[in-house]
Amino acid sequence: MTEKYQASSIQLLQEEDRPRERILKHGIASASDTDLITVILGSGTSNLGVSELSHQLLELHQFDLSILCRMSIQQLQKAKGIGPAKAISIAAAFELGRRLDLHRSKKRTKISSSKDVHELMRPLLVDLAHEEFWILCLNRANLVLSKEKVSSGGLAGTVADPKVIFEKALSLQSSAIILVHNHPSGNLKPSESDNKITAQLKNAGEFLDLPIIDHLIISVEGYYSYADSETL
Repeated sequence: MTEKYQASSIQLLQEEDRPRERILKHGIASASDTDLITVILGSGTSNLGVSELSHQLLELHQFDLSILCRMSIQQLQKAKGIGPAKAISIAAAFELGRRLDLHRSKKRTKISSSKDVHELMRPLLVDLAHEEFWILCLNRANLVLSKEKVSSGGLAGTVADPKVIFEKALSLQSSAIILVHNHPSGNLKPSESDNKITAQLKNAGEFLDLPIIDHLIISVEGYYSYADSETL
């Protein structure tokens, strides 16, 4: 019985060490998603090896990291074999990635294209399970004076109050505004309400000599720019 238990333990240790061995031999970029989750989890359960647990967790989220990274610590714990410690480890890994993106984006303060806006705002919006509406306030040199969250809503939408938007922009002595919001559904097509609020804010901006120069919709699929699409 003891020999059988020892053999089983050695087999389990070998299984758990394989991803680390592959990473040491071939580099971190060679690791599969399952390998990376395996390393983060560190150990399995009494019924599941760590590699099997990692595979099961990814399978539960359609093998899509963009779905997995949106899960809260509480939601992660709904998966079989994932307790608080493992859920926190997974959430911490994704949070580090988001913070790295934010750190990089802070260096991109001049807006020259919709791509610059996307790179700046994507880390804040792409993984959210609800809609948020933000504005970028720019000076005359198209340098970002401030990123301001205007509203936060549900899965289907959020309300952008023109009074709040222009009050924030005017208080910063902005020369132009860029509107940004996300679509958690992944769909990049502007909705009727998106078009309505864009037109409303554009008209108000022209009256106040504070132009709306673009409106970006961001999702896991990329982004849509009203200016690039010539629909602004």
